[in-house]
Amino acid sequence: MKLDVLLGLQWGDEGKGKVVDVLTPGYDVIARFQGGPNAGHTLEFEGQKYVLRSIPSGIFQGDKLNIIGNGVVLDPALFKAEAEALEASGHLLKERLHISKKAHLILPTHRLLDVAYEAVKGDAKVGTTGKGIGPTYTDKVSRNGIRVGDILHGFERKYAVAKARHEQILKSLNYEYDLTEQEKAWMEGVEYLKQFFLVDSEHEINNFLREGKSVLCEGAQGTMLDIDFGSYPFVTSSNTVCAGACTGLGVAPNRIGEVYGIFKAYCTRVGAGPFPTELFDETGDKMCTLGHEFGSVTGRKRRCGWIDLVALKYSVMVNGVTKLIMMKSDVLDTFQTIKACVAYRLNGEEIDYFPYDIEENLEPVYAELPGWMTDMTKMKSEDEFPEEFNAYLTFLEEQLGVKIKIVSVGPDREQTIERYTE
Repeated sequence: MKLDVLLGLQWGDEGKGKVVDVLTPGYDVIARFQGGPNAGHTLEFEGQKYVLRSIPSGIFQGDKLNIIGNGVVLDPALFKAEAEALEASGHLLKERLHISKKAHLILPTHRLLDVAYEAVKGDAKVGTTGKGIGPTYTDKVSRNGIRVGDILHGFERKYAVAKARHEQILKSLNYEYDLTEQEKAWMEGVEYLKQFFLVDSEHEINNFLREGKSVLCEGAQGTMLDIDFGSYPFVTSSNTVCAGACTGLGVAPNRIGEVYGIFKAYCTRVGAGPFPTELFDETGDKMCTLGHEFGSVTGRKRRCGWIDLVALKYSVMVNGVTKLIMMKSDVLDTFQTIKACVAYRLNGEEIDYFPYDIEENLEPVYAELPGWMTDMTKMKSEDEFPEEFNAYLTFLEEQLGVKIKIVSVGPDREQTIERYTE
């Protein structure tokens, strides 16, 4: 049995949580493979809105097992708050959420370091969420991290050593802080974690595959934020691409089946970093307003622009995408003209590939298509799609070389239309 992977193709915020929730009935297991509470996966159904940060988005389907894989970094305090909120709303977790012992823990001092490092950078700051993600992955790579399994083995000693090392760094940065409340909540979170199944997830997932069970891997952030292939250094600290599912869950590359790539009908970005198609006019403001483009974790306003097919083709290539999913189609319902970036102009030369460095003087080259000027939010099947919208889909498929399998026409799980039914 092969497992399928679902991930974002842009700069995150593509709507992965909703799609995982929609696809979950077709799978036995949902497994998150990277990232941490800097991710915010928003889901809406039955009149309720939920934002998941660390817990996989398949948790709302009661008979499915959800796994937090080894590639995830976990903050016990934030996890406890998230899990308790879900349980309070009637979604029981303890019997159907497993957590990898090899997942690394975000310490209270990691969060302090995150803020302190950003402050030192000044105008060159990356624009992190301040959740301690980067410092935690740094400790992981430098072999100084604390893992979930350590809370069961010599935890107090390991925590004291890590905390002391971090405090030395904070002292050198002249960063003042009071750790009392954060540490208290964090320790309570550690005790709460012990109530869950802490597992060797790589063995568990491979056993499921041998038994013929279906697994969907859920990614966080987006391809253009990948530590290796994104717009470095304005990236996250993990591998957000398909290969990250192998290292973040302990599965071999030949186990990968379908690769679902999610993208918006336009493009957004949160925080600092290059954004070739960014709009600074009323069109960009309109996208932001209609798309409710504010970070689900940070609340920060997202930068908006037309779809970038140069970057999107690059994402399709490095991920080996087999099926595309387009989100927020309805946000463009009232635009008379739709633009799509099909190339870049750099130093007077037109290029159609994603370069090593997205320089400030890089200019997008646009193709223009007629808008559909139709409210799509009530549509139930592709038979209702206006001619202009179908033309936009066809144009994108020809440019990207992959079929668009699913189209989202609103935030609710019911506002999801499947195409090319097999």
